[in-house]
Amino acid sequence: MEDGVTSLPTPHGPRSRIRRIRRIGAATAAAGLLAALLATGTATATPDPGDAPLQTPVSAERAAGARSAILSGDIPGVDEIVHTDNIEHLANVPKDALKSLNTDLAFQGRYAFAANYDGFRVFDIGDPKAPKTVTQVLCPGSQNDISVSGDLLFLSTDSSRSDDSCASTTQPASVKESWEGMKIFDISDVANPKYVASVETACGSHTHTILPQRKDVYVYVSSYSPNAAFPDCLPPHDGISVIKVPRKAPQQARIVGFPVLFPGEGPDGGGNPGAPTNPGVSKTTGCHDITVLPGKDLAAGACMGDGILFDVSDPEHPRVIDQVQDNVNFAFWHSATFNQKANKVVFTDELGGGGGATCNAAVGPNRGANGIYDITGKGDHRRLVFRSYFKIPRHQADTENCVAHNGSLIPVKGKDLMVQAWYQGGVSLWDFTDSAHPKEIGYFDRGPVSATTLATGGSWSAYYYNGHVYSNEIARGLDVLRIDDRRTDPAKRIRMDELNVQTQPDYFEDFDDRGHGRD
Repeated sequence: MEDGVTSLPTPHGPRSRIRRIRRIGAATAAAGLLAALLATGTATATPDPGDAPLQTPVSAERAAGARSAILSGDIPGVDEIVHTDNIEHLANVPKDALKSLNTDLAFQGRYAFAANYDGFRVFDIGDPKAPKTVTQVLCPGSQNDISVSGDLLFLSTDSSRSDDSCASTTQPASVKESWEGMKIFDISDVANPKYVASVETACGSHTHTILPQRKDVYVYVSSYSPNAAFPDCLPPHDGISVIKVPRKAPQQARIVGFPVLFPGEGPDGGGNPGAPTNPGVSKTTGCHDITVLPGKDLAAGACMGDGILFDVSDPEHPRVIDQVQDNVNFAFWHSATFNQKANKVVFTDELGGGGGATCNAAVGPNRGANGIYDITGKGDHRRLVFRSYFKIPRHQADTENCVAHNGSLIPVKGKDLMVQAWYQGGVSLWDFTDSAHPKEIGYFDRGPVSATTLATGGSWSAYYYNGHVYSNEIARGLDVLRIDDRRTDPAKRIRMDELNVQTQPDYFEDFDDRGHGRD
């Protein structure tokens, strides 16, 4: 493993200015944009680790529309910060040694673990107004999805590498010796993480979800897009890899199963066939992301063309309870979030793969959005029932990549509240207590990275942890936000010792009346 690189930058950023952002009219939307996104279908926009962020010139008409919208005040200017009165921007820590794209976040005690295509960075967030860098670990491997549990840190590699080391280089997936999968670090000394184990998995690990047990940690590995030319990623790839990691001997981590979630005849399994049967919809060849609710032995999978609900009471043999599709408005099922009562799931649609400008009038309010599903029935008779869509009501420029992305619950009893990243659409605070009528109740947003090119940026993940929102901004670094709103204030009483958002805690049963974790 490469040695960590340590620095202690001073938080800084552009001054905040509060104002209302008006919708951009349909006249500024690019003709043909929606058709292009529908034709694309799958999420393939992110570059390999070490690559420069996406820079795509837009037409003169679209660039002029963006400049006009900035001048008229319809959207904030380049890098300008705007937010509602109930959200305060406390800090920004720019990128340092890791220059590639910032990705997901995990939390433990006073530390935030921030992933990047080039590795991961550990922040001391004991003072949320002034996060300090503890260490930075160079270990390239797109997209470095990250989780922590006790003394272990888990890192996903979903780009074909020359080997499993942190000094690896890119190598074609057609080469049998190429490596993709899970990396495991010992973080008992958080300032000096040690790379202790790796497990190669079929088609790599785009994301992963941990299901912690007392002696072991189970890891559900999500990956997709098999190809007959890839020896370690052959079709049909219609399930997930399950890894068992002994806490006291992580070097013994191994795959204990590959449960098939989409059984069916033929080379493609039983998931969504995609185009041409369902134009504009991704063919299901695996899962993108899974969220588990350990307290309820329940999981929700966002699997390209399908959303699934499954039972994880036997961690090595998860069992599907229900499977749904939306072949009208969902292009790519990306992620899932349960509400606290486990009677709802929010699924996200990553239309355009995170690289498209989809928050505009041309795409409309129902694509690149959240789909809210109620869970009805009991036991094996539980069903996912669609109720509504939610998309941020603030149109963005055609130079801003914007679509529904990673978010988390805000733990308030009797309410279903969520904070969510929308790439360059910023961070949205929204309420889905009424499944049929969700609404935005606050936001934090920056102006575009560029007014002339479609440049990758924005919030990858925005999560609520111990009274604050932490957003890993792809291009601009870590942001810390504070929410002051009577609707969310009760959540400030809940104090977590650890949080991996895709391993949802039972915020209230796991904590006493004072908000402290029980032994």
